[in-house]
Amino acid sequence: MDILFSLTLFFLSLLLTPQSIKSETQEIKSPRILDLVIRDYTFRSYNTNFTKTGKLNSIDLPPNLSGINVDTIKLRCGSLQRYGAKIKEFDLSSGVNVYPCIERVIIVRQNLGSKYSSIYYDSYQLSGYHLISPVLGLLAYNAGTKNFSAIQIKAGKKAIAVDFSGTNLINTKSGVIPLCASFDDDGKVVLSNQTRPNVCVATRDGHFGLVARSPLLALRGNVVSKWKIAIVSSIGGALGACLLSLLLIAMFVNAKKKARMDELERRAYEEEALQVSMVGHVRAVTASVHMHIKRNPLDEIPLSESKVATWLMDEFVLKDQLLTDFTVNG
Repeated sequence: MDILFSLTLFFLSLLLTPQSIKSETQEIKSPRILDLVIRDYTFRSYNTNFTKTGKLNSIDLPPNLSGINVDTIKLRCGSLQRYGAKIKEFDLSSGVNVYPCIERVIIVRQNLGSKYSSIYYDSYQLSGYHLISPVLGLLAYNAGTKNFSAIQIKAGKKAIAVDFSGTNLINTKSGVIPLCASFDDDGKVVLSNQTRPNVCVATRDGHFGLVARSPLLALRGNVVSKWKIAIVSSIGGALGACLLSLLLIAMFVNAKKKARMDELERRAYEEEALQVSMVGHVRAVTASVHMHIKRNPLDEIPLSESKVATWLMDEFVLKDQLLTDFTVNG
């Protein structure tokens, strides 16, 4: 029975060798998964190699993670909050806050290089911008537990400085000022101005990079997402269709008026009983107007409401009779 148990442990250890982890990391396309893989290698190094507090150590990663540079340091939480720390590109001033503040903290600094920095470009809304620096990461974990729980580092009165001067920056066109990009855990990216050339500031731990406007979209003031472009295009198309419809209606009305005028002129030339006059260079149909005016003295208009109604009815009867006589007799 003891032999069977020993063989089981042996085969399990073979399954959990670094070679198996390497195969799992070959297709990393998520920033979150990449952080977890780097965290696991970091804690494995502490279990086997690193013991001292306050010493910066480099983490060895497998070949399929080549291009990523990771350093780690173990600090006392109280000392970190009281004195701060300088960890490669990150400058944590005194007064930083650690949540929760356990006895010792493991801080992991990442430089993801060009290959794995592209994961952040693909995972975040950076339309119209491109990365000109590797993505730098600053993460913290609880050093006193075996579950590798993450903890937060937040800036105190002075922000956390991130200096990209020592990284491999991609050359940009003269006059283009890079922007600082902060990649949040909720999938959003926040852009801000540099405090000085190639230096950004942050309010908490996370991942950061420098971006510049893409050449084809350099004149745009903001990052425009695809759904906004679709909405603007739809509205523009609808307005264009409305203007085209109004133009067609106006052309139809003008054509109808012209056809009517042509018909009147045709009838005039055929000597129909229409009176025609020249208005400028156009022959226009004219007509005479007959008016009949009758004046009623005020003393002939009844004052009572009933008599006024009868008087009005009589007047309308006389008016209708007058129109009938004019139509018949001229």
